[in-house]
Amino acid sequence: MSVVCPECDNPLDIDAEDVEEGEIIQCDECGTDLEVVSSDPLEIAPVDEEGYDDEDDLHGDDNEDEDE
Repeated sequence: MSVVCPECDNPLDIDAEDVEEGEIIQCDECGTDLEVVSSDPLEIAPVDEEGYDDEDDLHGDDNEDEDE
């Protein structure tokens, strides 16, 4: 199955039967680490040091007020 890298729009040919949820793959074009979020249907998401990029939006603003 073909999915598109969310960072560089490079098509990635990934066989859903060859990957497991939670597995980290890398985009051949831009080198971004991508986690397999779901294998049926196949979904991938970019990962940073703290997890999915989307999760940062949920936690980022709460900690800023504690330092003041």
